[in-house]
Amino acid sequence: MQRIRGRAASGGIVFGKIKFYRPDELVIKKHKVQNPELELQRYHYAKELSKKDLDELYEREISKIGKDHAEIFFIHRMLIDDNGFEQKVVSAITEESLNAEYAVHRAAAEIASGLGRAEDDYIRARTADVLDIAGRLIRHIQNKPEQKMEFDKNTILCSYDLEPSETIRVDKTRVKAICTCYGSTTSHTSILARTMGIPSLTGLGKGLTEEYDGCEAIVDGFAGILYIEPDNATKRRMIEKREEEGRKRELLSRLRGRRNITLDGYEIDLYANISGLTDLKYVEENDAGGIGLLRSEFLYLQNDDFPDEELQFYTYRRVLEKMKGKRVVVRTLDIGEDKNPDFIVGEQENPAMGMRSIRLFFERPDLFRTQMRALYRASMYGRLAILFPLIVDPEEIAAIKAMICDVWEEMDSEGIEYSKDVELGVMIETPAAVMLSDELAREVDFFNVGTNDLEQYVLAIDRNDVRLERYCRNHHLAVLRMIKAAADAIHRYGKWIGICGELAGNAELTEVFMDMGIDMLSVSPAKILPMRRKIRSLTIGDRREKLVEKGICPPADDEEAHRYYMGYSKNRRYGE
Repeated sequence: MQRIRGRAASGGIVFGKIKFYRPDELVIKKHKVQNPELELQRYHYAKELSKKDLDELYEREISKIGKDHAEIFFIHRMLIDDNGFEQKVVSAITEESLNAEYAVHRAAAEIASGLGRAEDDYIRARTADVLDIAGRLIRHIQNKPEQKMEFDKNTILCSYDLEPSETIRVDKTRVKAICTCYGSTTSHTSILARTMGIPSLTGLGKGLTEEYDGCEAIVDGFAGILYIEPDNATKRRMIEKREEEGRKRELLSRLRGRRNITLDGYEIDLYANISGLTDLKYVEENDAGGIGLLRSEFLYLQNDDFPDEELQFYTYRRVLEKMKGKRVVVRTLDIGEDKNPDFIVGEQENPAMGMRSIRLFFERPDLFRTQMRALYRASMYGRLAILFPLIVDPEEIAAIKAMICDVWEEMDSEGIEYSKDVELGVMIETPAAVMLSDELAREVDFFNVGTNDLEQYVLAIDRNDVRLERYCRNHHLAVLRMIKAAADAIHRYGKWIGICGELAGNAELTEVFMDMGIDMLSVSPAKILPMRRKIRSLTIGDRREKLVEKGICPPADDEEAHRYYMGYSKNRRYGE
């Protein structure tokens, strides 16, 4: 028996036979052309055919997988029409006299390379979409038909990778699971597999090869393991696990519609973090109370140029309409550290401390105005809150409000409808924001704690350096005390605070955050129901006493408080 570990992309346990799928290889050779104008015509003809394909796919798949997930093909259509992509292709043909298929291939490779450097899994996974549309264009340029995908019953489809357009053509009555050597759990291929209800593994690496074609296998879509030629003991264990997982899903489904309330009556909001329209289905499936973080930078990173007002307006409106009056917190463009396309800020020696996030808006007020216009236009369609990242000074809020007033005046003069009933908030992610939290609290409606950056700046640790992981502890008292200080500041003004960073989903800290009085936790959609179950099992009791015991909050007595600030007591261990 062979056991290959990957990443679980879509849950489920499947018994079947492996079929290794290898797509037809597109031969792309670079050569100079004598007639660039003719080559340009070939490209534009292929572009129109590709757009027609995607329009038909979008309309056909709405009935199968729903409008939200059919949006994948709408996004692909926008990528084909993207000005930056188009300019790269046209320039290569007209200025360098390159053949059309190579021009498309090179343009897609350059864009995919930039996306692939992002830390955010969702953004990084968009490389597959760029390569997918490039493949579609090249097939039409070369006049090659789509490869047939015909499989026997109970097939475990294995491949080096699958494109979204290939995944959607899979017959799920025959293909019972999908396994790929490469790819990501946040790729559109994985998203489609989840939507279609097909258990899926990704990132199985070089251990999965074509030599296993025809072998009996079991896919454990919960643990991320592929068993090849499993023994009888493994088969029995997987059957038992499949039955147990079914019981767990049934128990969690009973929590839909229930309140996030402790046994002694303390309640907290559970919201979802999302990075695009395709995540909306999971927000609904997992019964999120709202969206605590919509990362708007996905609009900037999936294109090779700044997204225009109409694209942004369409996206924000779709999200607000889908949430039906539930709060949606949209974080303004937060880019410039690991997510740093050259067309925005270029090279920086120290991007974590450089021209990023809100600072880009002050440098490029045209970007700010475009995003604000799109957001305020969309505000007519739901309950919108706007979140500004990397704020370090109350004067920045004053400057932001002045710029928003200018946008309002501009929209008034154009007769554009919008709502001023929009909450404004700031990310608490720097020591400066914590130290000035009282002043910031006067100026905004809410705080949202970005624990990823807060840990990085408080602990002086580069979170992209894997060697430093052991120094970045989840229960570091400095970080927890800062979150408590920010919570106290905003509550003094009767306003609310949420946490949207990685720590929000740490089940070991759920009770601690409730003890602090945190009003909202925003996590990945899949964590919402398990966290609801945890919250409903808790008894909060005396909040302050527990925080004092953990070293997060000082004792009320002045003398004890002095000793607390001067050093830890001998019997207090780290993390307790």
